Amino acid sequence: MRLQKIEINPGTNLLEIDIINRKGSFAIVVCDGKARLTELPVHGETKIITHQGKVKRVKFDEGEEF
Repeated sequence: MRLQKIEINPGTNLLEIDIINRKGSFAIVVCDGKARLTELPVHGETKIITHQGKVKRVKFDEGEEF
């Protein structure tokens, strides 16, 4: 699964991410009190699809340069 669940501290409602040990580019999507992290492809597009103000899906379109 490409979207990894990130825990939000229920006591403080804070989201903590260790970015030093993470390689490459990534995106964090937050909706309805839930957070997900996904690594971005080296070549391609990542689309965040919303509907009525809520995230419905994350689509990946990858490719390689020729």
